[in-house]
Amino acid sequence: MKSRILVLTLSMLLVLSWAAAVPAAEQKFKLRMGHYLAKGPFVAPEENFAKKIEERTNGRVTIDIAWANALGKAEEVLTLAGRGAIDMGVAAPGYYANQLLFWKAFQMPYQFTTPGEAIKVLLKCYEAVPGYKQDMDKMGLIWLYQQPLGLYYITGKYTDGDRIANLKGKKIRSFGEYFPKSHMAIGAVPVNLFTTEIYEALERGVIDYSWLNAGNIHQYHLWEVAKYNYGPITCFSGHNIVIGMPTWKKLPKDIQDIFIDQAKKSQQEYIDFVDGYEANAVKLVTAAGGVFKEFQPGELDKWKKACPDYLSMWVKDCEGRGAGDQARKVAQIWKDMIGK
Repeated sequence: MKSRILVLTLSMLLVLSWAAAVPAAEQKFKLRMGHYLAKGPFVAPEENFAKKIEERTNGRVTIDIAWANALGKAEEVLTLAGRGAIDMGVAAPGYYANQLLFWKAFQMPYQFTTPGEAIKVLLKCYEAVPGYKQDMDKMGLIWLYQQPLGLYYITGKYTDGDRIANLKGKKIRSFGEYFPKSHMAIGAVPVNLFTTEIYEALERGVIDYSWLNAGNIHQYHLWEVAKYNYGPITCFSGHNIVIGMPTWKKLPKDIQDIFIDQAKKSQQEYIDFVDGYEANAVKLVTAAGGVFKEFQPGELDKWKKACPDYLSMWVKDCEGRGAGDQARKVAQIWKDMIGK
């Protein structure tokens, strides 16, 4: 028995010594990325990121994307990446309002006019305000880039959703910290749902209206169960693409450099992609039978005026957590860049 243990031990030592002797340039890494959305054309730039990483590392790194919560739900997947249970994660900061204090500010309504504007302000804040990196550090994550998100609409079966009074008492899909407040401000009832749950919720009457951008309205075929889309209402930034620190530390420096460089390229690719895709999504949904209608004149202004000053609310929240100076710096950057 002792001789068998000795043989097994020696065998293991030989395997480990062989692995340690493999040159860094020959090491291969198969990474698992957990994604909270389903695979589809709206997230094609993220698939392209994985392909580019494989190409640029000559196959040393492959990224296997597990879609639609296969490796964890939206509010779990980033935590799992930070703990090393998976390698990479994708989810919106609104699902991590308590952990991503600075990032969640970019998921407030009525702040930005275009996806590109939102990302431009985000990148400036990330560069100038330590709180953004500190948020990620606390979760054990390395931030790579963020999805720019198209203009949002409410989608339902009703033909009169273009007036705010007609939304009172209606159940509207929501998520995060600030969108429920926006819905309650006009007397609607917020219902927290993941994106992948919206189709069935509309079909069964769990909600009266979705709250989603045109690209995802198209990707999830919402016109099949609710043909009327009212808006556009607002614009904000989308989900984060991150890699866990446990995995990051295993990667050689040259591969880390490729990740950082490709993330910058993919960030710009996403910005260039989203406006065209969103506009085409409206055309495709319309061709399939969906209807897009603007709010009646002055109605969207009524909605905005009914809401609190979200940026000031966020700054006050940060002050209560000892991060007031950094939050005020963020607010000043927003004012300097977009006049808010």
